[in-house]
Amino acid sequence: MDFRDRVVIVTGASSGIGRVTAEAFAARGARVVAVARREEQLKRLIEACRADSPRSGYLAGDLGVRSFAEHVVDDTIQKNGRIDVLVNNAAITKHKQIWHLSADEVERVMSVNFLSCVWTTLAALPHMLLAGSGTIVNVSSFAAEVVPPREAVYGASKAAMHAFTQGLWNDLEGSNLHAALVIPGAIDTEIWEKGDEPLAYAGRKASPQVVTDAIFEAIEKRRHEITAPKRRLDLNAARALRRLWPAMLRAGLRRMDPVPSEIVERARERARQGWRLGKLD
Repeated sequence: MDFRDRVVIVTGASSGIGRVTAEAFAARGARVVAVARREEQLKRLIEACRADSPRSGYLAGDLGVRSFAEHVVDDTIQKNGRIDVLVNNAAITKHKQIWHLSADEVERVMSVNFLSCVWTTLAALPHMLLAGSGTIVNVSSFAAEVVPPREAVYGASKAAMHAFTQGLWNDLEGSNLHAALVIPGAIDTEIWEKGDEPLAYAGRKASPQVVTDAIFEAIEKRRHEITAPKRRLDLNAARALRRLWPAMLRAGLRRMDPVPSEIVERARERARQGWRLGKLD
């Protein structure tokens, strides 16, 4: 596919999957609009992108705020006149025992990981419809299918993205617009350094490039759903266990990261004191 002068929004572009993806689109001549909170990283990214795509730019802000998420689309249309591809990749982690989570933390994760995707999509669809073409790629997570310990909220936010995208497959019928779901497994990005609590996973992590490759495949071949990497035995085994032998899967996850009894007892004590979840001292 010829991406020269196509306009591509990539959210969560300051590092990891988003950065690699933005660079790949720019290398193919697309006009990239990179979006994230960290402006310095975005400046360096766009500086690199402009070697191949001089009209690329960035917007720094919080996609967990609806007004900014919608502004990303409005500003892109104002400056470029079109949107050909929207890659919803922005996400934050929340690796915590459920006993330690507050409602505010849950709301924040859902706003960034799921609602930002909805806000940008709803803002972009009318412009794509008038143009007669366009692709939305939602970058989810394997945690939406098999939820690891301490990932209840992160997994829920990505599962919501799954259902939203699957609904788009039906609702976009007849419009010539395409929606794709890319499902990364364990990918080597800085998100692993941002856990609130210790991480038990010690397996292999794939390069962000495998996700970028899946994004391009989803666009060019109009794939609806791609897992990246595609042929990982652990991902396929976990998915099979989830469907065929869920009790064994749950037992394996408990062994990987058991809940210490003292955490439950401390939560019980806080409950006796009338504290809500998330209030730890």
